[in-house]
Amino acid sequence: MSTMKHTPDDENEVHDVLAFEDPGNCVVTPVTQFPPDIALAVTDSLRTLVQAAHRSPAATTPDADGITRAQTFEEGDVYMLAAPYEAYEADRYLMDFYDVIDRDICSRMHLHTGLRFVRMMTGPDTRIRVSSLAPIHITDVPGVTRFIPDTFEDDHPDVPDGHHRTRYNLVVPPNSWADMQVPRGVSHQFNAHGPHAVIDSVHPEESIETFRERMSGFKMMAQTIFLAEEQPASDSCALT
Repeated sequence: MSTMKHTPDDENEVHDVLAFEDPGNCVVTPVTQFPPDIALAVTDSLRTLVQAAHRSPAATTPDADGITRAQTFEEGDVYMLAAPYEAYEADRYLMDFYDVIDRDICSRMHLHTGLRFVRMMTGPDTRIRVSSLAPIHITDVPGVTRFIPDTFEDDHPDVPDGHHRTRYNLVVPPNSWADMQVPRGVSHQFNAHGPHAVIDSVHPEESIETFRERMSGFKMMAQTIFLAEEQPASDSCALT
């Protein structure tokens, strides 16, 4: 397969949003919903784990394989729960989302050099807005699917003046789990509204994509390509 990055280790590589075409679509599968106290216990426990990792000398320095387990991304702090190793290419991250309202800043639309599987988890008074430049498909199995996220379209704000691109959005409600399949190279954007939001993300081809892109190590930011130069203010990812 061909590489996607111009500079393999660049952690802020930006591609032209007008020239970009999604090669596929993200798929969101609603999983379940919980009473607020249970959802809070789950999200707080996982968030605490991530923050403990960011205070840990062992997790914040490279290990024997050169992997730094505690890293930071635009949407929040991350911790690599399970690292890849020889003959097992996948890894698993937890992300403790920033609250975009508190920070008055949104994450940028982006894509990854390898596919992702993401479980989004929300607690009380917290929602996650998911966006893409391609329509997001929602799995609905009658008799099994417990909720359907609200969806809407808007104008993608991070395009040059005089141009237009539609942005497709859905909202994960409070106290909910929803899974998202993100194919390689498909645009997406996560923004959490509220303090209790966590992502459990599996990267099934971490070692493969690192080799394919000729990157020097396992760095999430270097496996990301942005479609905007700068992070916009929080009104660009508002829920209404």
